[in-house]
Amino acid sequence: MNKLCLLILVLVGFSAISQENINHNKFRQLKQELPTPNVYRTAAGTPGHEYYQQQADYEMNIILDDENQKIFGEETITYHNNSPDPLPYLWIQLDQNVRAKDADSKKISTSSLGDSISFDGLKKMLNDFDGGFKLDYIKDLNGKDLPTMVNKTMMRIDLEKPLKNGEQFSFKIKWWYNINDRMQIGGRSGYEYFKEEDNYLYTIAQFFPRMAVYNDVEGWQNKQFLGRGEFTLPFGNYKVSITAPSDHTIAATGVLQNPDEVLNAKQKERLETAKTADQPVFIITENEAKKIEKGKSKEKKTWTFHAENVRDFGFASSRKFIWDAVGVKLGDRTIMAMSFYPKEGNPLWELYSTKAVAHTVRSYSKHTFDYPYPVAISVNAASIGMEYPMICFNYGRPEKDGTYSERLKYGVISVIIHEVGHNFFPMIVNSDERQWTWMDEGLNTFCQYIAEKEWDVDYPSRRGPAYKIVDYMKGDKENISPIMTNSESIFQFGNNAYGKPATALNILRETIMGREQFDFAFKQYAKTWMFKHPTPADFFRLMEDASATDLDWFWRGWFFSTDHVDLAIDQVRWVQLDTRNPNVEKPKAKKEELASEKFQGDINYEASRGKTVLSRDPKTVDFYNKFDPFEVTNWDEKEYKKYIDSLEPDEMELLKLKSNIYEIKFSSPGGLYMPIILGVNFEDSSSEKIYIPAEIWKMNAKEVSKVFFFNQKVKEFNLDPNLETADVDRNNNYWPPRIIPSKFKLYKDKKTEQLNEMQKAKKN
Repeated sequence: MNKLCLLILVLVGFSAISQENINHNKFRQLKQELPTPNVYRTAAGTPGHEYYQQQADYEMNIILDDENQKIFGEETITYHNNSPDPLPYLWIQLDQNVRAKDADSKKISTSSLGDSISFDGLKKMLNDFDGGFKLDYIKDLNGKDLPTMVNKTMMRIDLEKPLKNGEQFSFKIKWWYNINDRMQIGGRSGYEYFKEEDNYLYTIAQFFPRMAVYNDVEGWQNKQFLGRGEFTLPFGNYKVSITAPSDHTIAATGVLQNPDEVLNAKQKERLETAKTADQPVFIITENEAKKIEKGKSKEKKTWTFHAENVRDFGFASSRKFIWDAVGVKLGDRTIMAMSFYPKEGNPLWELYSTKAVAHTVRSYSKHTFDYPYPVAISVNAASIGMEYPMICFNYGRPEKDGTYSERLKYGVISVIIHEVGHNFFPMIVNSDERQWTWMDEGLNTFCQYIAEKEWDVDYPSRRGPAYKIVDYMKGDKENISPIMTNSESIFQFGNNAYGKPATALNILRETIMGREQFDFAFKQYAKTWMFKHPTPADFFRLMEDASATDLDWFWRGWFFSTDHVDLAIDQVRWVQLDTRNPNVEKPKAKKEELASEKFQGDINYEASRGKTVLSRDPKTVDFYNKFDPFEVTNWDEKEYKKYIDSLEPDEMELLKLKSNIYEIKFSSPGGLYMPIILGVNFEDSSSEKIYIPAEIWKMNAKEVSKVFFFNQKVKEFNLDPNLETADVDRNNNYWPPRIIPSKFKLYKDKKTEQLNEMQKAKKN
């Protein structure tokens, strides 16, 4: 082999090694992982100068069949093509087809049998409910049938000619479907049956064929709806009329257009009073609701709602509803916070629901943008938490005796905050839920945590604090997905899409960026993308652009990997400055020698003193047996004077330094790099906290060392003393090492009556 070939091979090998090192550098920039900025989306994370989004307007007439639990509907959709692309076809979402008998969601769900199964479990396995859309027709405005193709939960409408930029196309769909029993077979939408009064409570959503999103990122977002990945929808204006039994009360997205036709004089008066009240006002009281639910009117009544610039529509209907409301002032506007719930929800719901709605609107508005819609509604639905524009369905009911546990109380408040909060993410900041669950659930859970702490600083928040995510992050990586995973493919959905991103943002706010920088950037993101369609790249880029903080390492570790945080103190070396003054250093050295492990190791021979060869034979004693290395001699004094005379004035000042000097070696066995937050406890009981940015790991991925100077002697070093980084192993966080205690309980198998604290108090 000639020298040139050898040189080329060496250079190629070196290049490959270098490239491998670069690719494994967790501080490298997010380049390949993010799409290239373009005219639609900028490198700053903002809409580009040619950004566009489509619009879909709806006019609907809906009939709620309370006798047979069916929905009948007719709609006219007007689709506006604002894209630069001619569209030869349109895609419509048929989400109710997830409940069709041959739905893929049923086929791909796994099942197994143990030695026994509950009746309810067996019912669900045997269930053959047919809840899919029954399409009567799809026509243009002239009554001509349109060519269509239905692919499970998606329908394509083929156009006679492509729909060009700036054009719009209107068409009509007529349909019906069977409403599912939510309590028996589950679902985000459906009915709950109350056997005692033979009554129903309906929470209805995904009830109409809806336009899919077409944009610059996905083209048509027409991924099949399998049940988990939620909804991606364009904005539009809605005019919806809902016909139901005349004794039903209906809550819905939008503003009621015909209150004179559906509300009595007393209810309208109470609604007006509620606008300026400081406490929720009953529009329908519990006693009034109890009277209404005893009868069953055969008459019908139509409620009409209008909603502007919303991405969806939902409603609830029942003759059981108690209704209360209060006005929330935001600037010069008043938003109506309202709750609808059956008597079974009291006293919990009349105490907390509307107040939680109002608090959420205020808290989220402070951290994002002023809530732009006229109403925010919470509906009690026993076993669900689900969100739609201006309305959400929330679980939580007390015991029949009216008592409730503390856990249930906070569970109800939290789910209301969370679901009302979804108005901001994704109803207004309209991310792609079908693809990226974390962009709405994670951001919303983060804001929920802030709102909970603004409700009560001691609020028992389930998600948000760093230490709450530790058990998940240190788990088996075979069952953990990166946050940046498609909604349908996520392991441990709640931890991945809700808990981890919320925790990451909380750490970013409290530990990495600081509140001032984070809050400005986060608010800028929310305001920039309100009523638009952001992507993960837009969020990542704008947070950095608005704060001048390079966070690529953070997004890479927390969002693109399954690494966990485990920082460790591997070694501490304590040193003091050597003054070279023999009168200082020799006595100190003698003291240290006497206290050393080496000296202590000779203690077993102390009894032999006086019996050795040296003590018996004086001729074996020479200079070194008499020499005291710790004695200060004239030579020492002369050498010290020479040393002092050689020093410059500034060096003399440094010689007077009284600091205790510590060299600490840190490592990151978890692979997810974080700032080093070092708690220092001194021997005089004072303490200090030192913050070192995560960039310390950039050039030393496995181990870094740092020297610290203190005026006092250190008693203990403690990594992450306030549990800010989600460090999964606290045992390696201390110097001197500290054993972290754990407990186990001895218990006796015994069936006891399970009482909440209210019930226990009554029995005292």
